[in-house]
Amino acid sequence: MNLTKIKNTAAAMLLSGMAMAANNNKPNVILIMADDMGYECLSCNGSLSYNTPNLDKLAKTGVRFTKCISQPLCTPSRVKIMTGRYNYRNYSDFGYLDVNENTFGNVMKKAGYKTAVAGKWQLNGINTKREGYKDTSRPNHFGFDEYCLWQLTHPKSEGERYADPLIEKNGKVLTGLKEQYGPDIFSNFVTDFIQRNKDDQFFIYYPMVLVHDPFVATPDSKEWGIEKERFKNNTKYFKDMVEYTDKVIGRIVAALEEAGIRENTLIMFTGDNGTHPTITTQTVNGAYKGGKGTTPDAGNHVPFVANWPAQRQKGIEYDQLIEFSDFLPTVAEVGGASIPDNIDGKSFMNVLTGKKHNDRETVLVHYDPMKKMPKYRKIGRFVRTLEYKLYHDGRFYNVVKDKLEQHPLADGDLTKKEKKIKAELQKKQDECPDWNPRKFN
Repeated sequence: MNLTKIKNTAAAMLLSGMAMAANNNKPNVILIMADDMGYECLSCNGSLSYNTPNLDKLAKTGVRFTKCISQPLCTPSRVKIMTGRYNYRNYSDFGYLDVNENTFGNVMKKAGYKTAVAGKWQLNGINTKREGYKDTSRPNHFGFDEYCLWQLTHPKSEGERYADPLIEKNGKVLTGLKEQYGPDIFSNFVTDFIQRNKDDQFFIYYPMVLVHDPFVATPDSKEWGIEKERFKNNTKYFKDMVEYTDKVIGRIVAALEEAGIRENTLIMFTGDNGTHPTITTQTVNGAYKGGKGTTPDAGNHVPFVANWPAQRQKGIEYDQLIEFSDFLPTVAEVGGASIPDNIDGKSFMNVLTGKKHNDRETVLVHYDPMKKMPKYRKIGRFVRTLEYKLYHDGRFYNVVKDKLEQHPLADGDLTKKEKKIKAELQKKQDECPDWNPRKFN
């Protein structure tokens, strides 16, 4: 080999090594979302009813967000968090994600990440039999290399998510699960994916099946040993389900530590909406009734903890607003990926890294589940600040003084400051398109 070729080869190897080193410095990202777990359920958020030591530790050694706003119901939240877009742009049916949407799975895969999704899917349109509802490759279409899911192409009427679960993994229905517990199958898939990809960068999206009803025994419940007891729905098991959720978090942290990659792995934990209304949690501020499906705080104020050891952010409490559309641009920025142009969210990466952050002044929730709902669950679109909230129909509340939103403020009683705030929120409402909700009730 002549000298020129040697020099060119050496230069190529150096550039390749630099590129590999740069890629290896990218953090792993794990986004975990509990199902029907409101803000009040974590002991670090004031719960006295449940113990969540693993999540509390993540909060104590990371960042605890106190004002994270989701959608009030599962599919609306999932569509929003996965795409970074408001529901009026991308939500056409309950239990369905439009195949034309771009998710954070697509974004991270394009950036070179290994990607996986585990847990609850419910996005193929199986209940309304949308076109392609039996497509087992839909998670791959949305950017996930691998999956292990409940309600992909089989509705829950064919199999539940807890004892003796019906789970599809990478194109096949798993068998031999009669004595198994669904959340264990999903967490084992996650920890196995971590181990197999510890030398690469990975993004895992884990929308958990816990703690959604039916409220049933977990393997840590004394009744689990009696097979027929595993399927009995009783709110007494909600505590066990919350604490099993926390146990799963501990397993994932342990897997990262065992793989030697905990330091540069960002873990984010949140919930998709408020707690089921049959559940009342005792907190340091008194009893708190779940509000799933409703638009006051109990329906959309959710826990959010982020932990990224490499950033040395310990015990930080962020008390400003963020919303579910913000997760996609944040995940993209953390992974060095391109942020799509057509999103509504705003990255909060600076909060995670301790840099100056331009706080959100408002969040917007457009809530229309597009399915028949109990009468107490009212649809609505609202824009809010930390203190005030304006609905599309003109209702205006001080949500600090009136958390249950029972006393709308009358225009004639508004202070000069409140009139100005309402006018600003109305401008945000006016930016949204006209809205004619479908009638289901």
